[in-house]
Amino acid sequence: MKLKTFLKSSLKRVLGSAGTDLVRRVYRHRDNVTDDGGRLAKLVTDLGSDKWGSHWYAQHYQHHFEPLRRKQVTLLEIGIGGDENPLGGGGSLRAWKQFFPRGSIVGIDIHDKKAHDARRIRTYQGDQGDAKFLRRVVAEIGAPDIIIDDGSHINHHVIASFEVLFPLLRDGGIYVVEDMQTSYWPSYGGGSKGSIEAPGPTLMEFFKNFSDGLNHAEYLQPGYVPTYYDKHIVSLHFYHNLLFIYKGVNDEGSNSVKDGVLQI
Repeated sequence: MKLKTFLKSSLKRVLGSAGTDLVRRVYRHRDNVTDDGGRLAKLVTDLGSDKWGSHWYAQHYQHHFEPLRRKQVTLLEIGIGGDENPLGGGGSLRAWKQFFPRGSIVGIDIHDKKAHDARRIRTYQGDQGDAKFLRRVVAEIGAPDIIIDDGSHINHHVIASFEVLFPLLRDGGIYVVEDMQTSYWPSYGGGSKGSIEAPGPTLMEFFKNFSDGLNHAEYLQPGYVPTYYDKHIVSLHFYHNLLFIYKGVNDEGSNSVKDGVLQI
């Protein structure tokens, strides 16, 4: 007899229906929590994604995505995995499908991954550096609520994708960039000492600049015109190798600066 069945029958004899409810709650808790990563850690592990174990991302995804879990979100993920193997990868797509039971899950990869298409999962083949391709995908699926870049991790690819896709993200949406450590890897366009040796802006350099824009209303620069990112990035959350960017309306203004001049 399986342990769960044995416990259920034994506790039911002692406690009645309350015993069955107790076992159900215990097993639900066990199924929903793995170490500190929450329910999502178990889900991505079971489905073959590297977001827990190889990386420790699931705990942060759990925290940021939990409020959206029951909503009809559209999630777009760049990078399906498995390299050229058409059957390889797809673990993240299947995990998001289960985590968001009402969600539409869309994946982009440089290789053909149509084998992973299923109910509520749709894939596209294309280059994340191709702006025309990215715009066509969004035109077909509608404005995403969540975008995750787990693609090439090459610095200029990630930046180019962000510049196209962030304006197309729905207001109130979340843009995620994985594997920010390539900022320090020359083979990915980074610099071993950060931006000093990099051929162009690294991911860390590019995205850190937006933290100043959160406070653009405080700039003592008469005539300053806020950028799109100044006006639409409302928070940034940096973790080890991982970044969450929230999109909204950054128009709180300042209680001390008017037209670029300090009033106190």
